[in-house]
Amino acid sequence: MRWILLLLLCLGLPARADLDYQLTPRQIAEDTWLLEGSTDNFARGNGGNIVNSAFIVTDSGVVVIDSGPSKRYGEALRQAIAATTGQPVVELLLTHHHPDHVLGNQAFGDVPIGALAATGELLREQGEAMAENLYRLVGDWMRGTEVVLPNRVLEPGMLEVGGHRLRLLGLSGHTGADLAIFDETTGVLFAGDLVFHDRALTTPNSPGLEVWLKDLDTLQALPWKQVVPGHGPVASDDRPFAQMRDYLGWLDGLMRDGAARGDDMAEMIRRPIPERFAGISLTRYELIRSVSHLYPRYERKQMTRIDQR
Repeated sequence: MRWILLLLLCLGLPARADLDYQLTPRQIAEDTWLLEGSTDNFARGNGGNIVNSAFIVTDSGVVVIDSGPSKRYGEALRQAIAATTGQPVVELLLTHHHPDHVLGNQAFGDVPIGALAATGELLREQGEAMAENLYRLVGDWMRGTEVVLPNRVLEPGMLEVGGHRLRLLGLSGHTGADLAIFDETTGVLFAGDLVFHDRALTTPNSPGLEVWLKDLDTLQALPWKQVVPGHGPVASDDRPFAQMRDYLGWLDGLMRDGAARGDDMAEMIRRPIPERFAGISLTRYELIRSVSHLYPRYERKQMTRIDQR
């Protein structure tokens, strides 16, 4: 019996040893480092590392932007920061409440965790359910992960930290409470999930695609030099904005026309996806989800109350 137990233990060791995010910060501007995630979906193979997180090394310490999908990720992020600079972490800023951006918060319990007020409320309401779902999707990567709420309410405006002027923008197109951070010192725009690049956007909490399009106008009008999307590669040109507008416009038109024809959801999710979006990952998967999230609103707009005829 003992040798069987030892064999089982040995067989289990490689799997545990493989639970390493191997985060490698890449410098994208002065004092500014990016940890770029996969554009795939959540999976045990990637541990939920499908997100872009970042940090800025200022004269007063390190400002971190988003903590990642798990306690293990947050701890790996802290280690990557420590290997890059001797400066202490002084603040964590959360762009929104979705689990891939905030479930690493446990690793930052010693610093202020800032977010928009509505982001904190959404995480309070939805955090446990989102964490449970991520446990199911990525398994042991999530071990020990618990929801930690932000402890500092951020207001739109200027935040100056160690020689960096961070303009905080309170927007709403992706979740109803979306923080974008524009570093006026370097020209880097941290757009959060208001911008996806080469990865289909997600819509579970969006108040409406028209709101999202207005937010893109606000962000693009800033004097940025580089844009860091929530998912996908960094860009120094307008391509992410053009891609987002094109995709959002197509998605809006698809559902608007479908509702006008009286199509049901089953018909909508089978609609062809334009060839020009072939380079965007997860388009069919996210179309199915977006139809389930948003299409009932388009259908309701087509309905006429009997007493108004």
